[in-house]
Amino acid sequence: MKPALVLLLCTVWTFSGAQYYYQGLMDYLENRLLAIEDRMHLWHEQTHRYHTELQDFKKLSAEAVDALGKEHAMLFKDLEGAVVKVDRVEREMDYVETQTSPRACVNKADKVVEQGEWSLKESRGEEEEEEDWEELYSRVSDCVEIIAGIRSVKILKRVGSPKGMWTRDPRSSKVYVFNGTSGDTVFQFNSVRDFSNSSGVTGSRQIKLPDDWRGPGSAVYNDHLYYIKHEADAEVQVVKYDLMSGSVTDIAMFPLDNLATVYSLNPEIIADLAADDEGLWLLYASSDNEPNINLAKMDPATLDIEQIWDTRCPRENAEAAFVVCGTIYVVYNTRLASRSRVQCVFDVNDMVISQEAPLIYFPRRYGAHASLKYNPEERQLYGWDDGYQIIYRLTMKRKLLV
Repeated sequence: MKPALVLLLCTVWTFSGAQYYYQGLMDYLENRLLAIEDRMHLWHEQTHRYHTELQDFKKLSAEAVDALGKEHAMLFKDLEGAVVKVDRVEREMDYVETQTSPRACVNKADKVVEQGEWSLKESRGEEEEEEDWEELYSRVSDCVEIIAGIRSVKILKRVGSPKGMWTRDPRSSKVYVFNGTSGDTVFQFNSVRDFSNSSGVTGSRQIKLPDDWRGPGSAVYNDHLYYIKHEADAEVQVVKYDLMSGSVTDIAMFPLDNLATVYSLNPEIIADLAADDEGLWLLYASSDNEPNINLAKMDPATLDIEQIWDTRCPRENAEAAFVVCGTIYVVYNTRLASRSRVQCVFDVNDMVISQEAPLIYFPRRYGAHASLKYNPEERQLYGWDDGYQIIYRLTMKRKLLV
């Protein structure tokens, strides 16, 4: 009897302990659920508050944007009025200049106004006429234009090597062809039409230079040829050659720390000469360690360096460059020739802001440009692409005066 009683008491004790244990567990779980509900309630309140604040912020932002839009419209209207006033002042200044212009420029100025273009067939024999021309040219050549885009493309023909250069003298209709990357011969044609109708370079006048030109980076300006000369263990030289008399008139030494190419994709060009409305320019790299292209303004009469700029345009992946109205446009490509594009613009007068700089893509043609030469008279680029001679006609717009 006693063992049975002991067993019954143990059983009752076990059930009573389990009941207390499960009751404690249930109380704990209930408390945790209540805590989670409190947190969820707090989260809902915060979410509602954030949503309300977001709606208020959106409303304030919309009001601010509307106000800015109205102010922008007013500023744009004022700017249009200012442009009209500036145009009126420019017309009045032009009228005053025509009424009070110096007598030394009267004849040629009248011709420029009447014809709307430079007279390309003026005789150049007398020194007084030449001085009159230079005075007039300096007075009317202050250009404030930037390239807006490429208007049209004309593939003229294919002549010579994959790399080379061709250009036209702004003061005449003569065309000059530099075949290859070096040589002592320049081919001269009377016009673009004559060059287009010729078979190769036959029918041209061959100009034999006293020494070799180096790289397709020469320039023709005011009846003079400017080219780069470089011999082994010698400094880089800029040579001025008179195309009328057939003689070298000046040579300028251009010392560099070490020989470096201007454009990484055209290693044959150790210096690139360019001519535009404002004169003669030289593009170069001071050393192999210099990452950017440097620009120098040269006096076309004496070859003196007037000023030097760091364009901040990288040499890496650059294939060519040209200068228009004192603004350098650097053209970039890829190692495997793709579509050329103007990716860096630098203006020596700080009249072009980055937002205004054009994003120009050249039409995909054959390879990469070996050279690009600008003609300010025609507002055209003369390009050499894998042996093809191409003319790019440009559209221009006024620089933003800042």
